[in-house]
Amino acid sequence: MELAQTADAGSSMSPQDQPVVFVVDDDVSVRLSLESLILSAGWCPKAFESALAFFSHPRPNVPNCLILDVNLPDISGLDLQKLVSAEWTDTPIVFVTGFGDVAMTVKAMKAGAVEFLMKPFHADTLLSAVKEALERSRTALEFNSEVRALQDRHASLSCREQEVMALVVSGLLNKQVGFELGISEITVKAHRGQVMRKMKARSLPDLVNMAARLNLTQ
Repeated sequence: MELAQTADAGSSMSPQDQPVVFVVDDDVSVRLSLESLILSAGWCPKAFESALAFFSHPRPNVPNCLILDVNLPDISGLDLQKLVSAEWTDTPIVFVTGFGDVAMTVKAMKAGAVEFLMKPFHADTLLSAVKEALERSRTALEFNSEVRALQDRHASLSCREQEVMALVVSGLLNKQVGFELGISEITVKAHRGQVMRKMKARSLPDLVNMAARLNLTQ
């Protein structure tokens, strides 16, 4: 594996803000080479020899990804991919292996892998895949953060305000909402105003979009 020249990508970042690149490979020489390459690109490497060791590490709250070998001492890389996809949803995977085939590649890519590389591979190819994976992770983290904020706002609504919001975003007019809930149209308007304020919605379409992201419209 050819190492790339040292990059300045992380020089302006504090250590706690640096993207983390996990490596799970039972070959110590591969781990050391990948750690050096990751550092040269300005990212923070964290290498493990097994899936169990990887999962014992705290989940990061920064953009991150996983460089994963297919053959591991405890479980296969493909099985670890399933666990990561379920529990670490903002951690994209780049597979590297010396013993792969077309069927394995297709399975990994269908399950969401960013890339599937055969050893030996060129350093630039791996760095490009890791960069894409970190961008995916950054996007996922931002989305999850926004959804959590929306969930907090929705939880701040009273039960009646939540009922009004659900009916309003379903397309009902104030008069129809009042009929459904057995309250006056004026009361509906008051609750609707509170919903818009607490949810920080700029317009009805904005509120509908928020409800969709919260899965309230299904």
